[in-house]
Amino acid sequence: MLDIAVQAEQEWPADTDWEALAARAVEAAVANSPHAPLAALSASVEIAVRLTSDEEVHALNAQYRGKDKPTNVLSFPMVQPDLIDALADTDDGEILLGDIVLAHGVCAREAAEKAVTIAAHATHLIVHGAYHLLGYDHMGTEEAEAMESLERATMAALGLHNPYEDEEDV
Repeated sequence: MLDIAVQAEQEWPADTDWEALAARAVEAAVANSPHAPLAALSASVEIAVRLTSDEEVHALNAQYRGKDKPTNVLSFPMVQPDLIDALADTDDGEILLGDIVLAHGVCAREAAEKAVTIAAHATHLIVHGAYHLLGYDHMGTEEAEAMESLERATMAALGLHNPYEDEEDV
């Protein structure tokens, strides 16, 4: 069973149900991955989503990635990628899969540039972060193509925009 905990800071618009949005995004990402059985485990598979400020993400990015600037999304996996498949055999009551952190200002600017709502862009960033927690990365061309393909399929399943459409037109 997936358990998504959401904490949204004040700068995130109050007219959006961020808990429902994050749950829908994570559930869709898991369902569209080879790790779909995680959603059916009797154990609680926990993911925390924090919607916060650029300043907080800037500090986290500097501390954990050595990059002195805010970024749109950070993911903090708590399970090594090579151990994710073994989780289906666990008898633990809960599995902490990891944390996803989004920066409001960066998300809002990118949403405006892409001409999508903040909620739609945040959905993509949460899907992206969930795939990182599931062991995907985009460091090499093949890895990036595989991860982006999953993200496009997940966003389509959610009835939302193709987050890489601009890049495909180039």
